[in-house]
Amino acid sequence: MIKKIKNNSNYLLIKQLKSYLCLDNLIVQKTKIKYPIIWINRDLLIKTIIFLKQKLIKPYSMLYDLHGVDERLRKNFSDIPKLDYTVFYHLISIERNHDIIIKVALSKDSLYIPTISNIFINANWYERETWEMFGIRFINHPNLTHLIMPKNWIGYPLRKDYLTKATEQEHNHNNNEYYNKIILNNEVSFNFNEWKTNIQDDNQYKKYTILNLGPNHPSVHGVFRLILQLKGEQIINCIPDIGYHHRGAEKISEFKTWHNYIPYTDRIEYLGGCINEMPYILAIEKLAGIKVSERIKVIRIMLSELFRINSHLLYVGTYIHDLGGMTPIFLIFTDRQKIYNIIEYITGARMHPAWFRIGGLANDLPSGWQKLLQELIDWLPKRLNNYIKISINNSILRSRTKGVAAYSSKDAINWGITGTALRATGIDFDIRKYRPYSGYENFDFEVPIGNGISDCYNRLILKIEEIFQSINILKQCLNNMPSGPFKVYHNLTTPINKNQTLNNIESLINHFINISWGPTILANESLEMIEGTKGINSYYLISDGDAVSYRTRIRTPSFPHLQQIPSVIKGSFIPDLISYLGSIDFVMSDVDR
Repeated sequence: MIKKIKNNSNYLLIKQLKSYLCLDNLIVQKTKIKYPIIWINRDLLIKTIIFLKQKLIKPYSMLYDLHGVDERLRKNFSDIPKLDYTVFYHLISIERNHDIIIKVALSKDSLYIPTISNIFINANWYERETWEMFGIRFINHPNLTHLIMPKNWIGYPLRKDYLTKATEQEHNHNNNEYYNKIILNNEVSFNFNEWKTNIQDDNQYKKYTILNLGPNHPSVHGVFRLILQLKGEQIINCIPDIGYHHRGAEKISEFKTWHNYIPYTDRIEYLGGCINEMPYILAIEKLAGIKVSERIKVIRIMLSELFRINSHLLYVGTYIHDLGGMTPIFLIFTDRQKIYNIIEYITGARMHPAWFRIGGLANDLPSGWQKLLQELIDWLPKRLNNYIKISINNSILRSRTKGVAAYSSKDAINWGITGTALRATGIDFDIRKYRPYSGYENFDFEVPIGNGISDCYNRLILKIEEIFQSINILKQCLNNMPSGPFKVYHNLTTPINKNQTLNNIESLINHFINISWGPTILANESLEMIEGTKGINSYYLISDGDAVSYRTRIRTPSFPHLQQIPSVIKGSFIPDLISYLGSIDFVMSDVDR
């Protein structure tokens, strides 16, 4: 059983780290984040990471996130070092149920830092993305090349001096000189040395076949490419190629108001709908010090669980379809339609309602919602049992999934895997239970856990079991919906009463600013995690006291899940790869953002 977070965990950890690093003091940043944020010198990074991962009794064994911040235009530094760039490392100890964030400040004149990919293997992609977004070099990285952006991309998009709109970029104006430069420098050629590492000479090379799976292939969703090195049908090596769906969601947040950015959150992982609004809204409310009513919390949970069921149903149907079963996908869309009817009845929209608001909801529940929800609760369990009978227990499906693409709990943690893919290995870690948010602590539900090995079959079974648990949560929402307001009165969320604006100049100014430019959030930092449909989603927000976010970091589960593919699938066969890809339950917008 994972213990709840203790208040003294931060103090004890800082004390141990100071002793190990032989330092009299550490810079600990004060933020709205409940975990310690510790600033260290670049020279101490490797020693610090080794201590946290390898020297502690209950180590911080998962690298949850790694990225950068361009600090050059930041006005409110408070108690942090005033330098040009920051690289942050977010580590999780599942045994402690505790996190730590390590930050390293860098000068623009020495924009480099040692790689930690030899300590945390999943740091590879995170460091590559940070390099291409900020230009921060990771010394001794095994393959510091473009990951999300095209191979011929010039510039670093998340720097503050990089133009936001694509139409403003020089290379979008048919600049022949620009394209000639790319061709002359061979910047568009693919680096095949990455997958040729196991090949000793040209004669041996001729024994293998190179196959492109995707991007135009249903198993890779049309925007994902796998380069396979094959010997017959056996996979010798595999390279994932992402970036086909990149939209710059983090950059967009820098010129959208806090409120106007809400619709973008639905589309990061476009099957999760309101679930993806939750961490963004919670992080802003933490920055603003807004506390919402119990009714708001329960309604948010109800919408989130409806979307969770809808996403899981699509996963089950499409996965069985990938393996050759035709019937369930058509039946499952009938079930999803019933859920969309409820969502549309409540929010007025279907896939992307953008219905959660800072401090509440767009509207209250309409009359008659109980009847629709009750009909779904009565309908769905029978359908699920039918799917289990006709498809999940099918001998062909079992033979295609049992023991296929299996990995241990240690492997899952090393790659930063979360959600059902982690819980299938036997680790009981669900954010809703162990770091409850929005009132999940008041609900009675179980967390389905696997038998110790995460294979395709276990991952599928856990998704179905989670649907049953979500139905249980919906029953509690139906039977115990609190009364109260659907929106709290706060000057950042609700327009000021007109009588006040007519009689008080301060109220009028505040009203004008909020309506014209959007609410301004006090300078601080916050981070909120939620249990999404595919794993842990989180938003790390930095406010500089303006009407827009200074930095929005979106950590999604599908990104590390795809990075793990080569280590799991090597030595398997092409049909096993198809089974594995479907079991991951990834969405490419969740990968590329």
